[in-house]
Amino acid sequence: MEQVFRDEWGRVLAVLVGLLRDLDLAEDAVQAAFATAAERWPRDGVPANPAGWLVRTARNHALDQLRRARTLAAKLPLLDRPEEVADVDPSTIPDERLELLFTCCHPALAQDAQVALTLRAVGGLSTEEIAAAFLVAPETMKKRLTRAKRKVAGAGIPFRVPPDHLLPERLGVVLAVVYLVYNQGYAGRVDLEDEALRLGRVLLALMPDEAEVHGLLALMLAHHARRAARRDGDDLVLLADQDRTRWDHAQLAEARRHADRAIGPRGPYALQAAVAVLQTADPVDWEQVAALYAELAERTGSPVVRLNRAVAVAERGDTAQALALVDAEAGRLDGYPYLHSTRAELLRRLGRHDEARAAYGRALALTTDERERRFLRRRRDEQP
Repeated sequence: MEQVFRDEWGRVLAVLVGLLRDLDLAEDAVQAAFATAAERWPRDGVPANPAGWLVRTARNHALDQLRRARTLAAKLPLLDRPEEVADVDPSTIPDERLELLFTCCHPALAQDAQVALTLRAVGGLSTEEIAAAFLVAPETMKKRLTRAKRKVAGAGIPFRVPPDHLLPERLGVVLAVVYLVYNQGYAGRVDLEDEALRLGRVLLALMPDEAEVHGLLALMLAHHARRAARRDGDDLVLLADQDRTRWDHAQLAEARRHADRAIGPRGPYALQAAVAVLQTADPVDWEQVAALYAELAERTGSPVVRLNRAVAVAERGDTAQALALVDAEAGRLDGYPYLHSTRAELLRRLGRHDEARAAYGRALALTTDERERRFLRRRRDEQP
């Protein structure tokens, strides 16, 4: 039953938001419907149409709340939509999760609010789960979500997919939010990795012809497939040292399929997906990886992407050139630990061990993750 709840939460909430145009009221109604289901389904059995049952129960609860609030006269017309969703097959219930995603990721909201609202509304995570993922108190996260929902209501943020001329920009925000959720998981919260993949699949089901959606899903899958090999106990394992038998090759095959679907003018996620897939080959074509990073850097202007290109240049054998590329970014990325750890590795390869030791120390001073700190400390102490 817990899986039914997780699978249906976003879809049922999206239908209620579409009916009510009020995210707060819709969420209260859906929570009440799920609570009623938790009480009745173990006793009476799961209905043949769980989604329809939940929508009908939530809709009835919303009506009751409106009556109690003495606002029925003003609000009831919002419920007079022609769709009858109470007793239909689940496949005919309108799937309005895409509208809900774009609402949660509206540019009027701050990015932390976009992420929290997406996880809550579309992903169905509890306030406590989201708070734990972002290392804040549940009460803090509750206030953040409340402010976000008030902003949606107060700013009149529409519950709709944006028009065609705004879609590329707005879709970019949605993709960025989903990828931010994934990266939060990659940094240590495995459940958020899984949730980001689920959101990516939802997005793909709703927008199957969008190349960048395929690119994002391919990118996440390619990284996710290597999850079991990224750690040896509590220690980090670099890509070159990973045991490839521990990779999930079914996920890698899926990543390649989606990367192949990201055709046409390649956007940033399609380019990153191509890189991630290339890095799973044996041997890796570092020349092509460097070329893809060069294209991505030209598109994004990101110094971090240029740093990644420098790594690819080093891996193809041009260590001195790679160090020059890294040093060119030092002013922009001085507070970025991976610049210093990359620089340290290149200096080590060039036999400049004193400088390498100092660069490892600088990276260590900027790093808070204990696993990364152990790795850097070990590298530093290995210098002759």
